[in-house]
Amino acid sequence: MFQRIEYKDLNSRQKENYNFQKVAGELADFGYNCLRLNDDWQGADFIACHIDGNRFLKIQLKGRMTIDSKYLGKDIYIAFLDGDVCYVYPHDTVLNAVLSLNKINSSRAWTGTKAYSWPRLSKWSRAMLEEYKV
Repeated sequence: MFQRIEYKDLNSRQKENYNFQKVAGELADFGYNCLRLNDDWQGADFIACHIDGNRFLKIQLKGRMTIDSKYLGKDIYIAFLDGDVCYVYPHDTVLNAVLSLNKINSSRAWTGTKAYSWPRLSKWSRAMLEEYKV
């Protein structure tokens, strides 16, 4: 009745749905209920509401570690899966940390579009994101 799927065989919309379910499941263990939004709202794909009724996270779901100037000042968290590890990090905090390390400042992507993403985590980025593992 149940047969595991291969992530690589999913189309982009199916991958987004899959990633949302995986991240929401991880956050549930920490008391968050995730509400999917039909349309990006203030840059968020979903809202994570904590059971304490006081914490609400606006989360943008990505396929990998990403920073983008369009999220600046919007109190956005970025969530992505790296294998079986889920990361949820405050965008602006990580952006400032990356820029302070001068890792991308003169790259064509950053100077051109003010956006950057990493297909794989490096040693320094994995260390930076350690505190944001879910």
